[in-house]
Amino acid sequence: MSAHSISKFLSVAAVASLALSPIGVAAQEAEVPAAQAQNPLGLPSDFSMLGNSNPNVRKATAVVNGYVITGTDVDQRTALLVAANQQEMSAEEIERVKTQVLRNLIDETLQIQAAEAQEISIEQAEIDQTYARIAAQNFEQRPQAMDEYLSNLGSSANSLKRQIHGELAWQRLLRRNIAPFVNVSSDEVNELIERLEASRGTDEYRLGEIFLSATPETAAQVESNGQQIVEQLRQGGSFVAYARQFSEASTAAVGGDLGWIQLAQLKNAALESVAREMSPGQLVGPIQIPGGYWIGLLIDKRQVLMADPRDAVLSLKQIQIAFDQSTPQNQRNAKLEAFLQGIQQLRGCGDAESGAAALGATVVTNDQIAARALPEQLQPIILNLQLGQTTPPFGSFEEGVRVLMLCGRDDPKAAGGPDFDTLMGQLEEERIQRRAQRYLRDLRNDAYIEYN
Repeated sequence: MSAHSISKFLSVAAVASLALSPIGVAAQEAEVPAAQAQNPLGLPSDFSMLGNSNPNVRKATAVVNGYVITGTDVDQRTALLVAANQQEMSAEEIERVKTQVLRNLIDETLQIQAAEAQEISIEQAEIDQTYARIAAQNFEQRPQAMDEYLSNLGSSANSLKRQIHGELAWQRLLRRNIAPFVNVSSDEVNELIERLEASRGTDEYRLGEIFLSATPETAAQVESNGQQIVEQLRQGGSFVAYARQFSEASTAAVGGDLGWIQLAQLKNAALESVAREMSPGQLVGPIQIPGGYWIGLLIDKRQVLMADPRDAVLSLKQIQIAFDQSTPQNQRNAKLEAFLQGIQQLRGCGDAESGAAALGATVVTNDQIAARALPEQLQPIILNLQLGQTTPPFGSFEEGVRVLMLCGRDDPKAAGGPDFDTLMGQLEEERIQRRAQRYLRDLRNDAYIEYN
């Protein structure tokens, strides 16, 4: 399995479909007065530390209500994140990741302990079954191969199984202690449906976010950390993995995914302005907002309750000509010129095969390809073609030059929007997730934690 595959099981919630999916959750859940947001504890702006000024510089171990988290636990869990990053990380970056991993392990331990206190136990057989399912998805029914792979990474099967245990225990606790007490009325759902209908045709965005909290005193360091995260993401790091590990927004549990929202739901004019100008796949940040810094990724963009042209199913003919690299450049240029002129003379798709043969070109036909499956720069060009027309030529002398001819197009039906039950479920899950965050904060506040 490649390093990329690790991201599939770095969060067991994604694999086991256990994670909750809040819709339209902004980075900040509640607005507070500006002065209070900047200094909620009323701390003096200038003070001297009486002890160690960097308490994070310590051996990364902890005892959480009697349960020992060892340095090995931290190292093995860190190895999973480093593998998902798919690239070299500096020693400084790895140490920063370890600090966050330790916080995650503490939360995981608190979640397992809270479930056990409520007499919710997860059988080892269930953990092993989930582990085997992950192995089946990545190693073709060979759990031992995943054991070996994790060991080679510097991690272990036990580390991943501990994470599985934590995910299963926490989700079961939420389903029993929180979900039954979350109520969404029919009026709320109907009101949401009316708002969707009223906004038909307007743009909505699917955004990913990473929120890093900061105070005036820590702003410079947090911004620097944010810049390092952005740099790692631009070099190919997994946004989902980084959001789960570093984001302090409630969306961290689902890899930073805000779901489909309208920009007003961000409740921040600066973020609205930035997001409106983003293209799918674009990463921005860190951007300073009240309470900290925001890193955003535009996953996709569409119009509310409108069919997406990119879902059109196309019939395409690819006409390609290859070049003998041993021939002189002037001969290759002449061959290319003849090909381009010949393409202009083709009389639609019925003439493609015979015309291509006369030009010394080949034809490949695909009758069932979605427009969104094409490279992004080709999509608008293809969608603006009429039947029998071709794209501008693209390629190179080394790889061959080709054009695409549009021979058929089945447009998608207009979107009907989510139904009543789907919206009801989304609203319920959003509220469960927010209560879960508060529940975890309470567990942290009540915990006895010793650092070594």
